[in-house]
Amino acid sequence: MTYTKRFDGRKFDEMREIEAKVGVIPRADGSAYFAFGDTKAIAAVYGPRPLHPVFLQNPEKGIIRVYYDMLSFSVNERKKPGPARRSMEISYVTKKALEPIINLSAFPNTVTDVFINVIQANASTRCAGINAASMALAQAGIPMTDLVGAVSVGFVGGAIATDVIKEEEDYEEDGEKMVSDIAMAFLLRSQKLSLLQLDGKIDSENLKKAIEAAKKACAKIYEVQKKALKETK
Repeated sequence: MTYTKRFDGRKFDEMREIEAKVGVIPRADGSAYFAFGDTKAIAAVYGPRPLHPVFLQNPEKGIIRVYYDMLSFSVNERKKPGPARRSMEISYVTKKALEPIINLSAFPNTVTDVFINVIQANASTRCAGINAASMALAQAGIPMTDLVGAVSVGFVGGAIATDVIKEEEDYEEDGEKMVSDIAMAFLLRSQKLSLLQLDGKIDSENLKKAIEAAKKACAKIYEVQKKALKETK
């Protein structure tokens, strides 16, 4: 059986309503809010500032640190406060997704800290966080070559679905999970992948289709990010 109708009535290539704002945390050097429907994330950037202890400093380039977490009230089920193993993994892959756009050599001996908090979750949380962080870095005036856009594409019951929701992540047929969830991030002008994380299995032909679907979605995300950044100038 093939998944023929999405739980929320969207077309298979349709994202949820997107909302983006920058400057949402006045005391941060840069900040942004990004939402896919009811998945909502806030990012705040502090720096560049001198890295301590001094022996960790690199005279050739700065470093970036990323801290991702889902707040306890962001999900219906009970979540312990503070970062868990999953949060540390997402912090790491988010850092790797963002590093290619940042000119780290422009600020040696420094650190830039990026804090991402998911305040409401319905799947695609790491992607919402990456999108918010990219805008927050830009608003902070960090030297950047591009923006990063991220979206989750699912291979759900034999169909490619853009911007999956929790019901699709959990989709089963005859007691068997029928979903491959792929989080992807692109450098938006060059269209190069900076993140591809696959949960599940997918054949090469459908993986190609999923990547193309993600590219189209990220092109729309790029326009939303640019518009939000321009509105603050």
